[in-house]
Order: sequence, then structure tokens, then C-alpha cells
Amino acid sequence: MKILYYISDCMIPFVILYLVGYGLCKKVDIFDEFIEGAKDGFLTVYKILPTLVGLMVGVGILRESGAMECLAHLLSPIVRFLHFPGELLPLFIVKMFSSSAATGLLLDVYKTYGTDSYLGTLASVLMSCSETIFYTMSVYFMTAKVTKTRYTLAGALAATFAGAAAAIFLVGLQF
Repeated sequence: MKILYYISDCMIPFVILYLVGYGLCKKVDIFDEFIEGAKDGFLTVYKILPTLVGLMVGVGILRESGAMECLAHLLSPIVRFLHFPGELLPLFIVKMFSSSAATGLLLDVYKTYGTDSYLGTLASVLMSCSETIFYTMSVYFMTAKVTKTRYTLAGALAATFAGAAAAIFLVGLQF
């Protein structure tokens, strides 16, 4: 197991040294290319910042207003039928919009039920097997100027629900 830690500690310095060495072999001005990439990165951040702020404010409003708990209460008969714990429904929904807001909800689950409990373990696996669908679509599609998303949302939602079903099944086997 220690060999894996050693390899993982060496990967980033190795990649940096490889890129610098490759650039030197190709006679590329590495520093100028780095500065140009940094400028492009800041330009990208500048373009997506309004979308990020809007998403964060929207998720914050939903979380603080109690709308998530109301939605969880309304959907509780459906989620009970699917053997999904209603306590984790706000976490599951918020994760589709914001990973940082979902992390806050995850910490609340840990404080309330414990990290080694069924709900704590299931919440951890749900966080790992899902994606911030709406955040990713809005940021990346806006940056790439994609206007026709075709089946992206349907596919992402299907993958998220499949991941949730697998998480419930696998964590259920453990407990």
C-alpha cells in the first residue's frame, strides 16, 4: 500500500518535469506559453463568473428558504417506495446544482447520523457517484458556446439515477 502513496506523491512533480522537458526539447518558450494559458484561464473565469454567482445564490436561497425540505416532504412517498432515505433527498437534489452546497448538507448528515451509519455511508457514496449536472452544463456549454445540448441532460440524469440505485444497492449490502 505504501508504494501507491509513493507513486501518487511523485505523479505531479513527474508530470511537471515531463512537460518542461518536452517543451525544452521542442524549443518552446515555456514561460510565455504558461503566461498565455494563465491569461486564457482568467478570461474563462471572467466569462463564467456570473453563471457561478447565479447558481450559488439560487442554491443558497433554496437551502435557506426550506424549499428543499418541503420538496423532500412532498416526494417522500415516492422515495420510500424506491427505498431511498428521505433524509438524503435534499442532498441528492442539491448535488445536481452545487457540489459545495451538497458538501454542507453532507456535513449536516454526518453531524446528525454519524459518518459510519447507514445514512452517512450512503450519503458519501451518493456524493461520489453523482455529478453537478446543471452547474457543469451551464458553465461548460456557455464557455464553449454550445446552444443545442441534445440528450445531455437526459443522459446525465439517467446516469445520476443509475448511480443512486447502485449506491443504495451496494450500501444496503454492507449494512
